[in-house]
Amino acid sequence: MSDVATSRLMLPLLAAGQAQKEMYHNEALIRLDLVVQGAAVAITGTPPENPEPGQCWIISEAPEGEWTGHPLAVAGWSESGWRFLAPCDGMRMWLGQVAGFAVFSDGEWLIGQAHGRVFVAGQQLIGPRAEAIVEPDGGIVVDAEARAAILAVLNAMREHGLIETV
Repeated sequence: MSDVATSRLMLPLLAAGQAQKEMYHNEALIRLDLVVQGAAVAITGTPPENPEPGQCWIISEAPEGEWTGHPLAVAGWSESGWRFLAPCDGMRMWLGQVAGFAVFSDGEWLIGQAHGRVFVAGQQLIGPRAEAIVEPDGGIVVDAEARAAILAVLNAMREHGLIETV
């Protein structure tokens, strides 16, 4: 393909006066089709026997067969064979309802991790961890300690959006 490519996804770039530009353009579209809003079937090191065009896999650290030499890459099947895209930090692939997203960061795929805050229907449900809540330890002020602990739990739940504020 082209000697000149984009830096992140290695998409071939066209040059002035270049012959067969459609080949380079089509190659770029195939690669984009595999990773834009990407979804992988699984993470594995073994190529499937009968892949469908458009299906993708995240290659494990010890690939075999046609995938040898492409550890951690995204492998996508097209009508003309395998396409491999080296992951870059921030690349996300959907792995289905059980695993959620795989995010590539610092040389590894992180599976199912959420970052920051989680919102449902516009309401924050999970946010940064709150301070520890002191447990009541008995004594003559148990009622006051229990009330303080309950209040701290309620405040933490409100802060995380798990319950409404009164």
